[in-house]
Amino acid sequence: MKLLNGKIALVTGGSGDIGKSIIKTFVKHGANVIFTFFSSKKEANKLVLELKNSVEAYQIDLSDLKSSEYLIEKIIKKYGNIDILVNNAGIIKDNFLLKISKEDWDYVIKNNLYSVFNITKYAIYPMMRNKKGSIINMSSVIGLTGNIGQSNYAASKAGIIGFTKSIARELGKKNIRCNAIAPGYITTKMNSSFREEIKKKWIENIPLKRPGIPQDVANCTLFLASDLSDYITGTVLNVNGGLI
Repeated sequence: MKLLNGKIALVTGGSGDIGKSIIKTFVKHGANVIFTFFSSKKEANKLVLELKNSVEAYQIDLSDLKSSEYLIEKIIKKYGNIDILVNNAGIIKDNFLLKISKEDWDYVIKNNLYSVFNITKYAIYPMMRNKKGSIINMSSVIGLTGNIGQSNYAASKAGIIGFTKSIARELGKKNIRCNAIAPGYITTKMNSSFREEIKKKWIENIPLKRPGIPQDVANCTLFLASDLSDYITGTVLNVNGGLI
């Protein structure tokens, strides 16, 4: 059973581990996927070659409002619609508050939070016209709990949750759903450099006693993108093995 047959999906941050799993899962379930990437051109090209005619990639800085508007216009011109938007792009620049620079603070907020505002602002137009759509915003367990040395990241991910709940209320009357996913400790290249003792401590605190994998997040994204979640909006789905 293909849950997204014929749907047009836009996935930001598509060249990372979680993004790639989401895209592959969406394609498997019949969607045509447009995805964005910022710097990982090699990974993006590999994914396009692997999935061939089912995906299209755009290199773009989503923290720039005009670039986001241009991308949506281009997608609408070619495909006529956007059924699903997955705001998955994100970065980290960790440091203690006493040491963090304004530049690193701004960089994380712009890339993690402004990008969600920018692309969503324009992607909702075709959804409103068709009176249907699903928006899925990637937050984090850190946006719910906070974390030492990640005040900028936590602020951006907490902001995404507030944005999600507000947009769900605004657009519900147009039959547009907006939900967030808050992954916990997921094994990706982003956290592969963390010290082993830190990883071990995290796993000890997880009730399921193991880290998640990108496919765990992709499966939940598929659920929220599909009609199986047709009466779910404004929620935060924790994918964390019971961590909180």
